[in-house]
Amino acid sequence: MRDGQLALLRSEDPSLRLGRASVYKGDALRAYDSWLAPTAIVSDGPYGLGKFPGEPTSPDALAEWYAPHAAAWARRAKPDTTLWFWNSEIGWAKAHPALEMHGWRYEETVVWDKGVAHIAGNVNSRTIRGLPIVTEIAARYTRRTNLRSEDGAELPLQQWLRAEWRRSGLPLGQANAACGVANAATRKYLTACDLWYCPPGEAVAAMAAWCERFGPKTSRPYFSIDGVNPPKAAQWDRLRPKWNHAHALTNVWRELPARGAERVERPGGKGAFHANQKPLSLMTRQIVASSDPGDVVWEPFGGLMSASVAALRAGRIAHAAEPDPDFFEAGAARLRAELGRDRREAPDRVAS
Repeated sequence: MRDGQLALLRSEDPSLRLGRASVYKGDALRAYDSWLAPTAIVSDGPYGLGKFPGEPTSPDALAEWYAPHAAAWARRAKPDTTLWFWNSEIGWAKAHPALEMHGWRYEETVVWDKGVAHIAGNVNSRTIRGLPIVTEIAARYTRRTNLRSEDGAELPLQQWLRAEWRRSGLPLGQANAACGVANAATRKYLTACDLWYCPPGEAVAAMAAWCERFGPKTSRPYFSIDGVNPPKAAQWDRLRPKWNHAHALTNVWRELPARGAERVERPGGKGAFHANQKPLSLMTRQIVASSDPGDVVWEPFGGLMSASVAALRAGRIAHAAEPDPDFFEAGAARLRAELGRDRREAPDRVAS
């Protein structure tokens, strides 16, 4: 299946198609190649607790367990893809080497603080031998993007930009004039130090045009991303992970686990499906921050499919996988309900 095209439903295909969402009943490793390329991946898989079939019983085994998934995510990712990796503190620490090995670049960690109410009445001060744990974390990763230089070397963006300008033989200072800035081009865009800042696409296009005008003529356009055509601003901007900033939102998110109508209960009054069901608000923050409406969100370890519900609510396309039959049905029911809510609200949106 090519990106941009949904596969036809086949009798041997265990995927459930629900409008802008598809849910694969089975191991996500068998589904990745049939999904549209992701802009955001929300991974909320094993923590090394041995609670589900196939889950490691210790965090020590998480790197090996996650490695094939990290490789598959990297293979299907775009330059602007963001990975949100949920786990415990020790679980993430153990899994991080597998992510890094497959080209995922660590950016930051979000701490989910569930608050004292999460453990109220459940701590015996006479027997406990440590601090009550009320946190989980979500580490944010992006892709390491390299571009091919004129001599065929694969270079990180910072080095590639400097190499392209130097190819012109022009003084670095002229880059400021090309971009219409006082000194940002030499101080940020073309610097070799750790103060480097990735330039916007319009600046790259401006430097390319300047070099074409004043530099020596070459068979390969200056700053050409594909080695054939002059760069376009939008083309360059797609090399960077998306980030939609929200003011006053830090990396510590204080919120109780899902409760009330949002909490998914098992049929027959048998209790909740998940003791620590994540609120939709957490998933929504991640998805809105790292993607735009119409983009694709992956949820490889669907569970109750909270990330997919949040993706639909935010106007994205969702792909999820879940092998457990009970969780699959519960998650699919949530997606159906969300799509039904969209249809009910559509006339109101049109009227307004």
